[in-house]
Amino acid sequence: MSTPSGFDELIHPSTRLSVVALLAATEWADFPFIRDSLSLSDSALSKQLHTLEEAGYLEIRKEGGGRKRRTKVRLTSRGRSAFEGHVAALRAIVEGAGPTTTATTSTPSAAGETSSPRHAQHHVEAGR
Repeated sequence: MSTPSGFDELIHPSTRLSVVALLAATEWADFPFIRDSLSLSDSALSKQLHTLEEAGYLEIRKEGGGRKRRTKVRLTSRGRSAFEGHVAALRAIVEGAGPTTTATTSTPSAAGETSSPRHAQHHVEAGR
């Protein structure tokens, strides 16, 4: 199976995907809000934000000074496009792995045996 167009290896790891998904729902988010929402340590979140910022997916602003210094983060248009493309690629993967025509559930027969649609299909084909 080939990788669908839009699949983004940089966003795909669960922590980065969670960060980008959270930011996609807002204009700006404070560092503590992101950290607490995703149950990450300061260092783990900082590392992920730095990686995404280097790729041009995030803008990070530091406001104030001293104890009142605040870090705010937002998705750039490039980051938003990458996220939307990645989500579309994931949907394509999931839809491509949708239900098949042969089920794996078994149903009891009158004689107490179990048969599945796969067995039923086999019997039909064998009877030709």
